[in-house]
Amino acid sequence: MSPRSSSREEWQPVCRIAELEVERGVAALVHGQSIAIFRTQDDAVYALGNHDPFARASMIARGIVGVRSGVPFVASPTHRHAFDLRSGRCLDDAHVSVPSYEVKVVEGVVLVGQRRAVAA
Repeated sequence: MSPRSSSREEWQPVCRIAELEVERGVAALVHGQSIAIFRTQDDAVYALGNHDPFARASMIARGIVGVRSGVPFVASPTHRHAFDLRSGRCLDDAHVSVPSYEVKVVEGVVLVGQRRAVAA
């Protein structure tokens, strides 16, 4: 593995923002991981791990996007647990979370970076 491939500055292009439907998720293989990518009404883009820890299946990308008390979230399609799109924390069970990833849009292209560190 080259030093560059382990760099925290590595960004992987995934798609154009115009290809993302508002309030719909898509799954993509990023850095070897299944990632769920979402675009919200305000054109913010978020990336979470696609694996639902409650259903034990890769299906977060098929969830329902919404806002609860000002927090953008995706609700799992099976058990309806809500995950904060910004941090991956479950809004219904504080002991559970899914990974969240850095995201930026450059010249209309969605780029996904490294997994965010879990806040204490």
